[in-house]
Amino acid sequence: MRILVIDGQGGRIGRQLIEAVIERYPDLHITAVGTNSTATASMLKGGAHEAATGENAVKVACRKAGVIIGPVGIVIADALVGEVSPAMALAVAQADAVRILIPMNRCDNIVAGIGNMSASSLIEDAVSKLGQLIEQQ
Repeated sequence: MRILVIDGQGGRIGRQLIEAVIERYPDLHITAVGTNSTATASMLKGGAHEAATGENAVKVACRKAGVIIGPVGIVIADALVGEVSPAMALAVAQADAVRILIPMNRCDNIVAGIGNMSASSLIEDAVSKLGQLIEQQ
């Protein structure tokens, strides 16, 4: 199962996701793609096995992924303060992969129903959902 983590801005959510996935599933291969080099570097520090940066990297990685994990903004054009291009959002949305999206209420995108869950709680839930996918296969 090829896991792709996409993040932007400082890459904090992506790094936390990668660390949590590796802690629970150390045998999974994780590719990280940042919308900028800072996000990419942060995710590499979190333990990603390989990483790249930018729009074309998102397009290519999405074609190869079995599971894509990241903040909900990765499927919204111009999200993450404009870092997610329309082409990036389309690549994620059209990928033949399962998407596990973290419902972050930031950057003018409000997701109803998540209440006041902390980022760490949302990440734990995402990793649990990944575990359910792994068990199904």
